[in-house]
Amino acid sequence: MTLLASPEPLHSVYDAALLDLDGVVYVGPNAVPAAPGAVAKARAQGMRVAFVTNNASRTPASIAERLTSLGVGAEADDVVTSAQAAARLIAERVAPGSPVLVVGDTGLRQAVRAHGLRPVTTVYDEPVAVVQGYSPRMGYDLAVEGALAVAAGALFVVSNNDATAPLGRGIQPGNGSFSRVIAHSTGREPIVAGKPERPLHEEGVRRTGSTNPLVVGDRLDTDIEGATRRGAHSLLVLSGVTTPAELLLAPPEHRPSYLAHDLDGMNESHPSALLDQGLARCGGWTAAAGRDRLRLDGSGDPLDGLRALCAAAWGGGYPVSADAAREAVGLLGW
Repeated sequence: MTLLASPEPLHSVYDAALLDLDGVVYVGPNAVPAAPGAVAKARAQGMRVAFVTNNASRTPASIAERLTSLGVGAEADDVVTSAQAAARLIAERVAPGSPVLVVGDTGLRQAVRAHGLRPVTTVYDEPVAVVQGYSPRMGYDLAVEGALAVAAGALFVVSNNDATAPLGRGIQPGNGSFSRVIAHSTGREPIVAGKPERPLHEEGVRRTGSTNPLVVGDRLDTDIEGATRRGAHSLLVLSGVTTPAELLLAPPEHRPSYLAHDLDGMNESHPSALLDQGLARCGGWTAAAGRDRLRLDGSGDPLDGLRALCAAAWGGGYPVSADAAREAVGLLGW
């Protein structure tokens, strides 16, 4: 697999964009600079936009309010959360009105209630399911209640399995890290609703009515892998957690269809990165993979250089080491 080319802006090729939030639309308290204008332009060209997030702590209304305050217009219905996907997953498996022990925050409790289930906080309520999602106020006592319920046989669902989350102070533990407390103590692995699993992607497609969505994200192991699993095309933006060197080392399921600095990439055409007889060319750059090294020559847009390196690293027939990847992207100024 190599990066795709598109002579037309992506907003004219795909009917909807399923946008991740953290690292894509905002980082910490601030909007990614390109995001407000890029979203507005894509919408003006007829592309439907949904904000699809693995974060289950906040309600869609509060997320929409935050997006609007950052200059990205949004309504609650534009926001698709892993909490909603998790609640739907449980509702499809248990009777209406069933008690569900919520190990999480307001967004998760609201989603459970919206799907006709009854959120509870103690094992004494005999919950038929436990659902866990990220909360900055996660406490030991609630985790214990969840563990006791799972050990007693309750269905165990987590909103997402992200090990980390990009927050204002840096990369911090995510829900996947916290969920290991219950999984490890009970020996029961959870069903995962969020990216890269199917339920959240399908929730986004259902919400937009899309037949040809573009998944936009900053994480290889959630956003991009989720798109790959569903046969959807993806755009990786470099405004979040993934580094150019990590991209060069990505296994096939983590390789995006397109590459951009930020959300402006939705509204741009994308050049080809052709691989011919071991040489990859894009723009003014030529790259090749050799034994334990990547060669790069040329000049021009560094993003074209990275595209050429991706083609060489992914299709050059040689394994690429981490040192070789870092050295190659260093030549581009990263």
